Amino acid sequence: MSWQIEKALDELVSQETGAVVYPFGTRRAMAICYPNTYDVAMSNLGMQIIYREVNGREDWLCERAFLPDKDLMKVFEKTGEPLVSLENRRPLSDFEILGFSVSFEMDYFNVPSILEMGRIPVLAADRGDDDTLVVMGGPVAFFNPEPLSPFIDVVLVGEGEGFIHAFLDAYGKAKEQNLGRHDLLRYLAQHVPGVYVPSLYRHEYDEDGHLLRIVPEEGIPAKVERQWRELTQPAETVIATPNTEFGAMYLIEIARGCGRHCRFCMAGYCYRRPRVRPLEYVKSAVLRGKELGKKIGLMGAAISDYPYIDELVTFIRNQGMGFSCASLRADSITPTIVKGLAESGQKTITLAPEAGSKRMRDIINKGITEEHLLKSIDLATEAGIRHVRMYIMVGLPMETDADIEGIVDMTRRVQEHMKAIGNTSRITLSINPFIPKPLTPFQWMAMTDKKVVEKRLAFLKKALKDKQIELLIEPLRSAYIQGVLSRGDRRVGQVLAKACEYGGVKGWKRAAKELHFNIDGFLYDQRPLDAVLPWDTLDPGLVPTYLTDELKKAEAGDYTVPCFDGCRRCHICGG
Repeated sequence: MSWQIEKALDELVSQETGAVVYPFGTRRAMAICYPNTYDVAMSNLGMQIIYREVNGREDWLCERAFLPDKDLMKVFEKTGEPLVSLENRRPLSDFEILGFSVSFEMDYFNVPSILEMGRIPVLAADRGDDDTLVVMGGPVAFFNPEPLSPFIDVVLVGEGEGFIHAFLDAYGKAKEQNLGRHDLLRYLAQHVPGVYVPSLYRHEYDEDGHLLRIVPEEGIPAKVERQWRELTQPAETVIATPNTEFGAMYLIEIARGCGRHCRFCMAGYCYRRPRVRPLEYVKSAVLRGKELGKKIGLMGAAISDYPYIDELVTFIRNQGMGFSCASLRADSITPTIVKGLAESGQKTITLAPEAGSKRMRDIINKGITEEHLLKSIDLATEAGIRHVRMYIMVGLPMETDADIEGIVDMTRRVQEHMKAIGNTSRITLSINPFIPKPLTPFQWMAMTDKKVVEKRLAFLKKALKDKQIELLIEPLRSAYIQGVLSRGDRRVGQVLAKACEYGGVKGWKRAAKELHFNIDGFLYDQRPLDAVLPWDTLDPGLVPTYLTDELKKAEAGDYTVPCFDGCRRCHICGG
């Protein structure tokens, strides 16, 4: 192995606490890969949880692999050496299973590259009986794995903590029977709930290229049910390292799922039902983080909705520790939370109204009012947190120019209110184009035309030109690529493979043009409510009419109340 590669990997390992290394060859071997660089991958709690679960078994070992950063990639390209695991430095092709944990669409471009670098046949159809089994999990597996299906043998549809054990047990039994690859895949699909094998399902299209039907092989279930579990297992940092996007922070998941029913939010639907971890467990996790001298990072879809949040914050501060969290819901923020954040050194309060007008917030079921925003800013300012960041989306379904003007009006009212209470700090608007997501009420909606979004963003830049207001806008190019990847079918995988030949993301348009791929069709076509969708094989557990009912409520601007005990509306918690 090149000394540059060895040195770079040694430097990463030397700063870690908690990694497990077994002698290679003493157990069955699985590699897990988050398809991005080390610092991004090690910020992902899901990958670390699977690493812990597999290494906790007596029959398997699990090692990690990552996309090399730019400097290290040049070394790999120069030497031609295969991509190796971090622990035992084994080529990925030496592992029986390579598991990808995929969270974001733009990481799709890295999957074919990693397979090629790891000496594994890039296309699933080209793999033989002795080749590594390529498995995918993570949020992408919950809502639409089809764009990656040409590269993936098995998709694990659901939450992985307990699910991974059933899968590995079944895999071991299948290998004991010396099954060939096709029979192995059939065995897994038939014996493990939540296993989806794309190659066992035929997608048929009409003459216009629309998906007509999905046909499973005989004996293979037509639907694959998403697997979820109660929060009985730890979900906290397994391998501590300062080399993450969060720095030296000890991550603890305090809740999973969200019952607020925001109609644009994929996480709110694919992680139902909403669950919280017992306070005493979270306190124990905080103490484990304290032993490592780490700041606590609280993870969850809506941190301020955690029912014991004030008690938890008080406990963390009484331990002499700081904490951090992502955006807060303005209607559930408390003085204890903002005081604790201020004492932890946080300078910015992050709120997510998502839209400027009440009409638009009603359509997306956000449930946040301007009064909630202003009250939150009052609490933050009083605690010493003066900088305000707000998340906003542009291009939402049924959006009009008046709704864009509403963003300006809301921002100006927030600014005036801040001045009135003696806060002259900056307001930051983090603006993202809306991307329709599968398995949400907006899954059928067209993405707003790029030229319209450009016009509306230009209006916002001009109307909010103010040294005290900062606009951070996601590049439209990547947003509209995500729009295709999010709701694309398995034909998108052909474009991904070709794009990787041309350098990844930068080769996207060239690849689509060469393959005569209709990008605009995936972005701008309004899909009929009875259309066959690429992800229809996946069963999230919702009653069939739930998403269409929510879409109708969005069109009417009707509010859906949050989940509550005994609720039976969507049927995930019971019929």
